[in-house]
Order: sequence, then structure tokens, then C-alpha cells
Amino acid sequence: MRLRRKLHRLNRARAAAALLLALALTGCLVASAVTTVVLLPVKAVGAGIDAIVTTDAEADEKRGREAREAEEKSEKARKKAAKADAKAAKDAAKASAPS
Repeated sequence: MRLRRKLHRLNRARAAAALLLALALTGCLVASAVTTVVLLPVKAVGAGIDAIVTTDAEADEKRGREAREAEEKSEKARKKAAKADAKAAKDAAKASAPS
């Protein structure tokens, strides 16, 4: 009979521990959900401001990119003009050559 009572108490203790653990975890989940809901508007406003405001680093990157693109464009135009000049010189030499 004593053994049965001890087992019954042990089962009650396990049940109480399981209940406490479940409640504690539920509290963590609720706290996490509340934190998410509270921080959502703050994050949204922050993202909106980040989209609107340009930082110095971003402005520097943009200027660098534009300068690089302009340099590439002028280099391409220079190569095209040099190629056209070479073709014109070749055609002129061919036309003036005795046949």
C-alpha cells in the first residue's frame, strides 16, 4: 500500500512538473509573439526611412559607378573612332595603290 501511495505522489509530481513546464513555455511563446507585434511597426518605419534616405557611402558608390560607366563609354567611343580611322586609312591606301 505504501508503494502505491509513493507512486501516486510521484505521478502527481511529474504531472505538476509537466504542467509548469508547459505554462512556462507558453509564456515564452506569448512574450515572443508580443515582442514581434510591438516591434513590427518600428521595423516598417525603419525600412521606409532606409529606402528614402541615401547615406554617404551609398552616394559615393553611385558617383563611383557613374564615373566608371562614363569612362567605359568614352573608352568604347575612342576604340570605335580608332577602328573607323584605321579602316578609312586602309581604304585610302587601297584606293591610292596602283593596280
